[in-house]
Amino acid sequence: MAKFVLAGRADCPYFAKAEILADFLQKNLPNFRIHKICQHPKDWQRWLEVTCVQNGWKHKVSPIVWRELIDRGGRGMLLGGFNDFLEHVQQYYGITSDMRTALMLQIATENLQKVELCMEEDERLHSLVQPQHIWISSSLNPTCYHLIPLLCDLGVLQDAPALFLHLLDVEGSAEALEGLRMEAEDLALARLHQVSTHTCLDHAFLHAHLIILLDELQSQGEEEEDTLLTKTAERFQRYGQLMDEGARKDVRVIVAGNSFVNLKVSVLLENASSLDSSRFIAMATQLENEARAQIAQKLQLKPADVRDVIVWGNISGSFHIDLQRAKVFQCEGAIWGPPEFSRPVPEIIYDWKWLESDFLNLVGSQRTTVATKTQRPAALSAANGIAAVLRAWDSDSAPGEVSSLGVLSTGQFNIPAGLVFSMPVSFQGGSWAVLPDITISKELQIKLQAAANQLRAETTIASE
Repeated sequence: MAKFVLAGRADCPYFAKAEILADFLQKNLPNFRIHKICQHPKDWQRWLEVTCVQNGWKHKVSPIVWRELIDRGGRGMLLGGFNDFLEHVQQYYGITSDMRTALMLQIATENLQKVELCMEEDERLHSLVQPQHIWISSSLNPTCYHLIPLLCDLGVLQDAPALFLHLLDVEGSAEALEGLRMEAEDLALARLHQVSTHTCLDHAFLHAHLIILLDELQSQGEEEEDTLLTKTAERFQRYGQLMDEGARKDVRVIVAGNSFVNLKVSVLLENASSLDSSRFIAMATQLENEARAQIAQKLQLKPADVRDVIVWGNISGSFHIDLQRAKVFQCEGAIWGPPEFSRPVPEIIYDWKWLESDFLNLVGSQRTTVATKTQRPAALSAANGIAAVLRAWDSDSAPGEVSSLGVLSTGQFNIPAGLVFSMPVSFQGGSWAVLPDITISKELQIKLQAAANQLRAETTIASE
């Protein structure tokens, strides 16, 4: 069987003539098959270039004809253009075409009209789908690689039937971003409507429902931390302005990372004054989970059996892990109960010296230890933390459940108003609320004050 592929520009009269001839052959020859590809003029050149590169061909005009080697496998065999196809048909089948120019032009016009009607219908169908626009900055960060499939999971962003993913990386390679886009599409996820890539800030955060910022500026040589802090503030100042101009008024913004996380949110809020400040958060969940893992290792439990750990303060700086609400489940001991039975962590861990020194040091160095061993950032836990926050944000917290977020302080717990500070919250009805019934001891108040002082110092440097 001879199977040919005929592709051409919709308004090309030679494509029209070859098309009519191919239809005649398919109708009258039992072993002749033709597959036609009709491209709109604006798409033709790009499509032709990509097809030729993929197959190792050289061809520059419309139409292009090749034969599919269906009995051998592998890529097709290029036949050439219109004249080559006409010559091949005349030589092998003794058939030619005497179509007049007027008819060729008429058919070409009809082809173009049909393609444009199909494109209009596709656009209409696309308009019926209202995807949520999700922007991820620093998309070449390994965290994004793990985050994409999690965002498309049915348990995350439950109210979004379709997702439009915008991958932004102002310092990244356009080619690398294109590769990430291709791989994301190869996941064939039902909710993933479309993926776009951006290497500049033109139209950044436009129509955004959700923005996830993963930026981590790297120091150049012996660059001082204050200089790095200033550069970070400058970038997030621009981000905040763009969000204020183009994002939806109900946009949610999550900032994650290893440096100046609280400060980044603070700078965004200063420059996105028209947006709801309660929709901007610094992610403490990764740090919270790292603390749970250390406690679980100490007690020889699963990390999932340790819950309600509180993270206070500067998430990527002077933070404090508070265990006053922390509980353990499924812990072996003299007292047993049903699966929902728990015991307070302070009652289970008697090694107070470990809690006051080694524990905090282990939590603080965990990410660095992981990066040293794997030679890459701790991206998997960061992506999981972001997904966990989104799940909680869209659902109600269980009774008594505690989460930690870096949010704008209004003076709770004597924390200075206006600082972005990590504190305990619960989620209800699609929003969060700071838990009021937390005991603040004198020792804890001193640690909170130290974190507040550090954040004020960072803010001062950033504003200079």
